Amino acid sequence: MLEDLKDLEENEITRQSRHQRHKEMTDSERTVLRTAITEVLPDLSEVTKDILEETLQSIGVETYDDFQFTEEADLLSVLAAWKLRCQTPETSSFSVSASPGPPAFLLSISPRSSSSASSSSCQSPEIDWVDSFMIPWDKFPEELIQLNGEMKKDIIEGEVVGPGYHSLDKQLKYRVENVKRSSTPKIRKRKHRTDESDTDKVPPEKRAAIQDTYGCINWDLKFLPLGETPESQQEKKEKLKMMSQQTNANSQEVRLLMRATFYTQRKQVNQGKNIKYLLEERPFWFDKLGMAVHFKELTGIGLKETFTRNVDLKGKQLLNYMNTVCVNRNRKFPQAVTKCKVMKGEPSGCSEDVKEMVLLQLSYFNEKEDVMFSYVEDTCLAGEIQMDQVQLTPTIVVCGRSCYSAGRFMLSVDRSIVQDSIPSFISALCMMIGNYYCFNIHYPSELTSTLMFLQRCFFSINPEKGTKVEKTTTSRLPVNPRVLTLIQELSAHEWCDV
Repeated sequence: MLEDLKDLEENEITRQSRHQRHKEMTDSERTVLRTAITEVLPDLSEVTKDILEETLQSIGVETYDDFQFTEEADLLSVLAAWKLRCQTPETSSFSVSASPGPPAFLLSISPRSSSSASSSSCQSPEIDWVDSFMIPWDKFPEELIQLNGEMKKDIIEGEVVGPGYHSLDKQLKYRVENVKRSSTPKIRKRKHRTDESDTDKVPPEKRAAIQDTYGCINWDLKFLPLGETPESQQEKKEKLKMMSQQTNANSQEVRLLMRATFYTQRKQVNQGKNIKYLLEERPFWFDKLGMAVHFKELTGIGLKETFTRNVDLKGKQLLNYMNTVCVNRNRKFPQAVTKCKVMKGEPSGCSEDVKEMVLLQLSYFNEKEDVMFSYVEDTCLAGEIQMDQVQLTPTIVVCGRSCYSAGRFMLSVDRSIVQDSIPSFISALCMMIGNYYCFNIHYPSELTSTLMFLQRCFFSINPEKGTKVEKTTTSRLPVNPRVLTLIQELSAHEWCDV
């Protein structure tokens, strides 16, 4: 019996000794593992650190040397995928450092050892991977990368007519809409409108600051020109008014006076002065000379010279595209081409090409000709025109049966004839565009595509944001999708020798 008690005592001592050695070894392992985990992954919660530590112990990791045998799959059940994605080619090696410190494997998944682009996305699990995604350009063929720089922008005949991302945005938007489109029609609920929600209640200057500054660089000047006073501005305005009654006014002096009074011109139009008042007080503003000066100051672009230069560069090519490609895509378009040729007859020249170009654009975009043009008899005087049949927006009044046969043109704004004798179609078209910008007039929805295409491709007005189109209930892209499509097709079109 005594011997049995001795044996039990010895066994207990041996068991306690083994437990103590095991506890010391386990504490040592735990200290090594917890130190490495805490140093490399300080953002982990204590609970996650405990689980990670236990997992490492369960797979036999006891020393730094043991980390070389671990793999990502061993820790997938513990660490979130967003931690493992932090690896980079430079830090994904499992080699062991000769000097004491955190193991290489944990360093490879540490946010601090990752690239700067991916580190921010790994420190906060709330941040989506999209925010830090980097396109692996080094894996793309060199030819494709070179093409990428050329294809980013919309370019016609070497001139940038759009930043390019509007085109991409249009394609992505259409793709999303196609994917989301349901075969079951949805019933749209009407929104209740109150008097407070009416945009007419918004002050003109506040409303214009959002809409009318499109394409302008000097829409609202804060200060008078150096050396000018309200009195001197009034004197110059009166002098211009007197000179407008002269048949041989000095054009250089008119330019200087128009430029000097640009400040008060902008103040009056931005304050909402109507066209009749401005026509009476500032008649030179509606003359091609005064309009060109104001437009240049407002947008930084020469009105007629920019248009004629772009017609020389792109006019023939556009007509070639319309007559060779577009005729095969729409059954109605060939009729418009034939009609233009019949009306045009034998005469040729820049002005005739511009007429054909504009008329074919209206047909291409399926927009109404009578919104841009109003036809009257060739002998008709300004006072004889039935203005109730003319659009409120700037309208070219054609004195003849067609643009080709007309010998002169007029211009109407707000159903008031502001210019009753314009000798050429190009001048009439330039002045029409000029009036939209100088007097804060929005493009009518019926002419959205045609005017926007002219503005971008022929008047070189290409703002990256905003639009000149009047507000409607439907949402619009910054650039009309149909215009983007035509620009893309023109850019890709191989011009024939013309």
